[in-house]
Amino acid sequence: VGELKKLVEEGKVKYIGLSEASPDTIRRAHAVHPITALQIEWSLWTRDIEEELIPVCRELGIGIVPYSPLGRGFFGGRGVVEGVAANSFAANHPRFVGENLNKNKEIYHRIESLAKKHQTSPIQLALSWVLHQGNDVVPIPGTTKIKNLDSNIGSLGVKLKEEDIKEISDAVPINQAAGDSDSGILMQWQWKLANTPPKDSKI
Repeated sequence: VGELKKLVEEGKVKYIGLSEASPDTIRRAHAVHPITALQIEWSLWTRDIEEELIPVCRELGIGIVPYSPLGRGFFGGRGVVEGVAANSFAANHPRFVGENLNKNKEIYHRIESLAKKHQTSPIQLALSWVLHQGNDVVPIPGTTKIKNLDSNIGSLGVKLKEEDIKEISDAVPINQAAGDSDSGILMQWQWKLANTPPKDSKI
């Protein structure tokens, strides 16, 4: 971050952001130069960041950029109403296989039921829930299909009241999703494990 700060001072970089950083790393980085945004996974089935990371970001005024806000396609029906392609990353993702997937289907059906109540689709309700987490939250759902892009845009029209947000949150409690939030070697780079050592550390 010290080197990035120099680039900001030289006018070559405007803002500095972090990805998958731990609370300690965020605080140390922010002390060197203000951090503008944190990119982190956040969706209805990945909510563990709400206990530690979100409070730190809001304390320091750091924007939150959730990736995979649709549960890697799960809330669009992947693995539930449609199969998982053998060549898809989801084919080996812990939450899309075996007994984990069977348990997670219950989560989908709960959101599906709530989506009907709001006259929308599960995927739009899931994205709207993320959008309603605050004005400092800017989710980045990815897609390769126009119809999915249109669906994502449509979620902006789903208006949720405070009691609606609570009802949806209660339907998928923190840490209820079965299986790790990423697969294999990638887990070591997640914020819980990837705490950057201090600059003067021997590590």
